[in-house]
Amino acid sequence: MGEWKHARASAAAMLLLLLCLNEIAHVNSQRVPALFVFGDSLVEVGNNNFLNTIARANFFPYGIDFNGGATGRFSNGRSLVDFIGEMLGVPSPPPFADPSTTGSRILNGVNYASGASGILDESGRNYGDRFTMNRQIQNFESTLNQYRTTMNPAALSQFLAKSIAVVVTGNNDYINNYLIPGLYNSSYNYNAQQYGSLLVNNLGRQILALHSMGIRKLFIAGIGPLGCIPNIRAIGLAPAGRCMDLVNQMVGFFNVGLRSMVEQLNRDHPDSIFVYANTYHVLGDILNNPARYQFNVVDRACCGVGRNRGQISCLPLEIPCLNRKQTVFWDAFHPSESAIYVFAWRAVNGPQDDCYPVNLKQMALI
Repeated sequence: MGEWKHARASAAAMLLLLLCLNEIAHVNSQRVPALFVFGDSLVEVGNNNFLNTIARANFFPYGIDFNGGATGRFSNGRSLVDFIGEMLGVPSPPPFADPSTTGSRILNGVNYASGASGILDESGRNYGDRFTMNRQIQNFESTLNQYRTTMNPAALSQFLAKSIAVVVTGNNDYINNYLIPGLYNSSYNYNAQQYGSLLVNNLGRQILALHSMGIRKLFIAGIGPLGCIPNIRAIGLAPAGRCMDLVNQMVGFFNVGLRSMVEQLNRDHPDSIFVYANTYHVLGDILNNPARYQFNVVDRACCGVGRNRGQISCLPLEIPCLNRKQTVFWDAFHPSESAIYVFAWRAVNGPQDDCYPVNLKQMALI
């Protein structure tokens, strides 16, 4: 009797293993089997729900236009990665910190992004805990250890080489570091050009770490026009109705350095493809030509308090604006779902002005 039970248990275990291997084989046959997402709240899907932080979005009205409700996405609806996944035919991956993100749930990748995080470890500490970029890379290593239990080295290598890493970071190195001189010393220690170079150099090391772990396709987003977000407009230092040009010039140093770094990475690693996404160009186009994209509110948030509804970001149970589809910014810091969709579409399909040297659709075919 004991032997029969043991045989039945062994058969069940074998069946489970075969089902898992079948799923892995299916995933590896896909052109883009998985997305691995690194960065900040622009691509977070709920990691901060599990951290001791005030940088959270797991309450109403966040997710008011999302089927799953308030999941931790800093949006009224879908995130950038949700749209990219839909357009490439890959499910949007689950948050790393969720205890259920194991087994078959990680076969299409994992999202490590964390609101308030930055390239530098200290950025965003004013919000509490967060997964910094360096910590996110460590978390990726822990995911790789899970894959190694179900894939042989050759299969894992192919899986990673065909997958795409999405990196959207650097925003908090300005918003929650360089632009808060009362809490951070960075603006005293570096001028804007030096600080941009510091960030690019650190991000370059982080990108190379991902490459050394097997990632061969990296989509790296630049920083958008931060001087135009409601929170920065609300400071009131720019002329009425204008963005704060000084802040936009600051992030310009980072963006120029990042694009140059991407060109160098492509020269140094012909076995890989690194893409620079020109976030500043795309969001700048939306802000300069809102009617072209059916927007009519560009200078204030849909949900928030104070000047430009941007002095305090979206509060629990706050009633947001009704014209969300026509509003570029959802809260004090983040674009609305409609604006995110435009950026996602251009990241996947756009010309070299939007994504250099190729777009995501072209990257998937390489």
